[in-house]
Amino acid sequence: MMRRALLWLSERQSIFNFVRRNGLARSFASRFVAGETIATAVAAATELQGRGLTATLDLLGESVDDIADADRARDTYIEILRAMHAAGVEVNASVKLTQMGFDVDEVHCEANLRQILSVARELEGFVRIDMEASEYTQRTLDFHARLATEFAPHTGVVIQAALRRSTGDVEALVTSGTRVRLCKGAYLEPSTVAFPQKRDVDAHYVRMMERLLADGAYPGLATHDEVIIERAKGFINGHGIAADRFEFQMLYGVRRDLQEALVREGWRVRVYVPFGTQWYPYLMRRLAERPANIAFILGNVVKEATRRS
Repeated sequence: MMRRALLWLSERQSIFNFVRRNGLARSFASRFVAGETIATAVAAATELQGRGLTATLDLLGESVDDIADADRARDTYIEILRAMHAAGVEVNASVKLTQMGFDVDEVHCEANLRQILSVARELEGFVRIDMEASEYTQRTLDFHARLATEFAPHTGVVIQAALRRSTGDVEALVTSGTRVRLCKGAYLEPSTVAFPQKRDVDAHYVRMMERLLADGAYPGLATHDEVIIERAKGFINGHGIAADRFEFQMLYGVRRDLQEALVREGWRVRVYVPFGTQWYPYLMRRLAERPANIAFILGNVVKEATRRS
């Protein structure tokens, strides 16, 4: 019931307009979204760099149904990459294919990605192709494979541990030398496609994590789960894996204490930094993905406020 309500709220433009003008709501959102402009996002990346963290910038928005909107998103991403380079921060961004016109014209979408990746290559940067719902999984992997023939060092994909098929996908990606971000996955999928129980998702994540740590090409371990992070450390230390062979990845504004603790221990940590005018739908969808996130997010806010007082 709560999930449906949050998704309904995420689609209400009138509520979005009201919330966007509300100072308290904007203040709350600013913890998890780095403003609405490229300048504020790059400033966030610069601040993270000053604390020993790297960033990947993500322009919020997806599922465009107009090629003109896709082209505007393409141009914004090119501007993002150049702005990061000009600011002296590592050039790294994440992009959703549906934002580039994947559902409108896949050929045009590929042309858009090729322009973005050409700039990433010019600036010695990296652009991750995000994974969306399961109906996009094979299409996304096939799409990436075509681009990798030309842009392999500058692009990678995301694999979701929730999906039953992901073990096979990881094996193929290890063989091809593809850079993988491993996450648990947040989309609501049928049990025929995804593991319905958290314990099974976690176990699947750990198996693929260890495979990627052993033989993967600089994997990104996207998790805030301290049990899994400790498991990763144990595997790394037990197998003599160098700290520069992989990185931990976390969300902007979530478990900043853990992010900084990992950096102090000498681990690499990248922060996924979303920004843009679509921050309200982003927050609502993230809460809807797992309503328990409400308590998690509020708990983080209270903990940080307590530490500052």
